[in-house]
Amino acid sequence: MCQTLDIPRSTYYESLTKTESNRDRENREYTRKIRQIHEESKKRYGAPKIHKVLEKQGYSISLKRVQRLMRKAGIKSITVKKFRPTASKQKVAERENIINRDFSTTTVNEKWVGDITYIHTLRHGWCYLASVLDLHTKKVIGYSFSRSMTTEMVKKALENAYVTQKPNDGVIFHSDLGSQYTSDDFAEIIQDYKMTHSFSRKGSPYDNACIESFHAILKKEEVNHVQYLDFNAAKVELFKYIEGWYNRKRIHGSIGYLTPQEMEDLTLNQAV
Repeated sequence: MCQTLDIPRSTYYESLTKTESNRDRENREYTRKIRQIHEESKKRYGAPKIHKVLEKQGYSISLKRVQRLMRKAGIKSITVKKFRPTASKQKVAERENIINRDFSTTTVNEKWVGDITYIHTLRHGWCYLASVLDLHTKKVIGYSFSRSMTTEMVKKALENAYVTQKPNDGVIFHSDLGSQYTSDDFAEIIQDYKMTHSFSRKGSPYDNACIESFHAILKKEEVNHVQYLDFNAAKVELFKYIEGWYNRKRIHGSIGYLTPQEMEDLTLNQAV
């Protein structure tokens, strides 16, 4: 057979006793850890975040090697984009844009942003999630889920944030020009909490990019991969995602690959 294949007999005998190299052994172990981290994130993490988790666990490995091993093992981050209902084209007067796309902060409870997104259920159709996010920590500090897109829903989300954070006076709260946020009732709660309301320009989603980004992440990592039976089922899963995953386990590149809760704890400890 060796003569037919033009292979030296020594090569054949060497193959019988070939042992796994250190590099192959390392790659096998790294692939096992990568798969474990990927599964723990419910397949939401891509190579950059998996690489950071490995570093935190004490492994010395390059990002390119992680990418290469993920490709070889067929491990990918889940990203699914789906239809999102178009907002109404109602005419709204422009209001003051205080933040003006300056999303920088120096501490917690300095600038908050809020918005509404659509969540579909099989039994109850479209439901609505209003979220409030702290720009310094990227933490969702308040939210409210409702079957109706009402002013009461956005007031409840802000109230939850206020009760949880107990901020000093002067927080800047930024939102779009939706009728819920421009209503007299919402203006009243802003005044009661001694906040300053900032508004996006009409038709400018980039003016509120950070909360838009959170809702996009929510859709790509959670909502677009399941079909919720009804309002209550969706409410439970949204709670699990926001409180159990996003705030406390999901690391963010924009805050040094910390979780929002870690960023908040670090900031508050430094202030003491």
